[in-house]
Amino acid sequence: MAAISANEQPVVATRRQRAAGWMVHAYTATGSVLALLVIVAALDGNTVRAFWILLVALIVDGTDGMLARRLKVKQTIPSLDGARLDDIVDYLTYVFAPVMLLWVGGYLPDGTLCVVLAALPLLASSYQFCRVDAKTDDHYFLGFPSYWNVVAFYVVILDLSPVITAVLLVSCAALVFVPIKYIYPSRTTVFRKLNLTLAGLWVVLYAVILLRLPEPGPIAIGLSLSYIAYYLLASIYLTVRPRFRRA
Repeated sequence: MAAISANEQPVVATRRQRAAGWMVHAYTATGSVLALLVIVAALDGNTVRAFWILLVALIVDGTDGMLARRLKVKQTIPSLDGARLDDIVDYLTYVFAPVMLLWVGGYLPDGTLCVVLAALPLLASSYQFCRVDAKTDDHYFLGFPSYWNVVAFYVVILDLSPVITAVLLVSCAALVFVPIKYIYPSRTTVFRKLNLTLAGLWVVLYAVILLRLPEPGPIAIGLSLSYIAYYLLASIYLTVRPRFRRA
């Protein structure tokens, strides 16, 4: 019989600990409401408001896991699967709502191709969210981690054409199936402090860009894109590094 790690040992939780655990789960679940508000904002034609709400959802997702681990919610509330709740909320906020935003905002090509392009992220991410190895044991995302909210952000901010947007959506959907290990900023141990710092700066730049719309300025956009470049290059490097070491 496999040994149970210290973090998975059942605990006798106090009333305060259980209350704190339920509050963390409720905090995570607010993401589903935020996804709804994003869609409402998109239908109202208020893209900027939609991206502010997506930013709030991003902050919730970036902090709820740390709170859950700190409060040992998995042990104090064993009757509720927090990981499944998190996946449901992430699918709504990272996949469904951003795709809806692109659709109703007119950022996709017209006609049948619009339906096909909108379907690709939904289908690819459905597979991604159900993979048992989507999050590796050494705390990486395996395959493109369904950051469709980030894709939608740059499509709108850079005012990309429907053709370029189509290429971007197809490419990212294909990358879901390519076994690159992408950095999980809050959990990947390699370069962890650097990753957290840069991710935090990117969030600040995201807000600065929204505040300065409709003229966000090239400096803020350039710095923001430089983090995306770092994230991709660092993820590829950390994927291939063990192979070179073995060689």
